[in-house]
Amino acid sequence: MSETEILETHLQELRRGTVVLACLRLLETPGYGYGLLEELSGRGFPTDANTLYPLLRRLEKQGYLASEWNTDESRPRKFYRTSAAGARLAASLTDEFHAIATAIDALPEEN
Repeated sequence: MSETEILETHLQELRRGTVVLACLRLLETPGYGYGLLEELSGRGFPTDANTLYPLLRRLEKQGYLASEWNTDESRPRKFYRTSAAGARLAASLTDEFHAIATAIDALPEEN
């Protein structure tokens, strides 16, 4: 495995948890899957549809997202929004993320 492939694997692992947090925070304003994919990517969280849609379903099943179908347009879309429980989880995850970033900043830097 090349050094680039190894780095990409580690970056993917590092990003995995941040996508959950990003979704919870972005969906405080209701959104649908494809639009969320674009917004995540545009904000530095590149995500594959095969990762995002199962994540949205899991978060909804856990009660962190609520959804409703919008049938006003020719193509029905399922809109997701962060629930009250999801907002509390996002706040806790954000606090923890900041604590981790602070701890990493305090580590010695490479020479």
